[in-house]
Amino acid sequence: MSDSYNENNGQNGSAAVAAQVGFNVEQVVKDRYGAGANQREAALCCPTSYDASFLKILPQEIIDRDYGCGDPSEHVGEGETVLDLGSGGGKICYILSQKVGALGQVIGVDVNDEMLSLARQYQGEMAQKIGHDNVNFFKGKIQDMSLNLDKAEAWLKTKPVTDTASLALFEAECDRLRRDEPMIPDNSVDVVVSNCVLNLVAPAEKQKLFAEIFRVLKRGGRAVISDIVCDEPPTQKILDDPDLWSGCISGAFGEAEFPQMFERAGFHGIDLLKREESPWQTIDGVEFRSVTIRAYKGKQGPCMDRNQAAVYLGPWKQIQDDDGHTYFRGERMAVCDKTFKLLTDPKGPYAGQFVGIEPMTEVPMDQAKAYDCHLNAIRDAKTTKGQSYRGNIPVDNSGDCCSTQGCC
Repeated sequence: MSDSYNENNGQNGSAAVAAQVGFNVEQVVKDRYGAGANQREAALCCPTSYDASFLKILPQEIIDRDYGCGDPSEHVGEGETVLDLGSGGGKICYILSQKVGALGQVIGVDVNDEMLSLARQYQGEMAQKIGHDNVNFFKGKIQDMSLNLDKAEAWLKTKPVTDTASLALFEAECDRLRRDEPMIPDNSVDVVVSNCVLNLVAPAEKQKLFAEIFRVLKRGGRAVISDIVCDEPPTQKILDDPDLWSGCISGAFGEAEFPQMFERAGFHGIDLLKREESPWQTIDGVEFRSVTIRAYKGKQGPCMDRNQAAVYLGPWKQIQDDDGHTYFRGERMAVCDKTFKLLTDPKGPYAGQFVGIEPMTEVPMDQAKAYDCHLNAIRDAKTTKGQSYRGNIPVDNSGDCCSTQGCC
């Protein structure tokens, strides 16, 4: 979708906003949240309820210093590897530790030293209370999760930057760390969660942020993100206020822009799990509210025809997915093998909406031909059964069809 679409529909295009900000957004956010780690600041969060059973073992200091707008941890399961972007004082990470169990892993990433210090100081205590030690916190930017800033800063202590030559050496070391010792490797995480942090990233780096989320997820993995959206673009007065940037207001995504960012990054199965009916704040007539979005990775790859079909069950007359495939209710739609697996995955975003029909004679993958999914074609039943199929299934009259053990 083009930027002109966003502008014409009242959305908050990142490039347009970047040109209007006259201060360092990143520094403003770091300063505000650094102070918020030492003393609670109620203006940094909107009311959010959490499962009390996961909170009772958490230190009160971590609960008091938590700032968010949703609870993405609700959508995480046992045994999963979960990455929390902007982990702050560690509240969501320690909730996740309890949810994923001893076989799961939890990774927190934050750039703020004060927040990281708060989260790390309770690691031993929390591991003892929970019964397993499966949480790690890293210092890094969520829009550059290859670079471990703890390692970069350790290198700087021995080789400080004093001129352009030493700066070049440091940049080369950062590139080496990204390549050889990435903080979060490619395709390594089952779930990426975040709680009201993506809006704090500088506008010019937001697209890179979504690409990073996509990069670190495994195929079939998902992102579950709670954040703030606005119903129309922030006014210039809002954009000129540093406190509103650090307060999760000025950097809010447009309502339609937020899911579009996931779509552009390559995600599919994007849905709004939660949308607050009432706005959290209204400023200059602009409404700001919390939403939670889930999006999946894994639609990429070649389209190969194995004579499979998928039947959309309804209730809509027809629907269209993120790749432009149209499905008509009740029709045997021809789909490639990749799409067939996405639509029929019991753990995927489309579970329960489609019935998959395999051919009576399997087409081996090495014999499958390339398929153009944009044809939106109906799969003839004879193609599925085989052109020469003339089978019969006799009626079983051995019992009462309408008895409790019959067919009705």
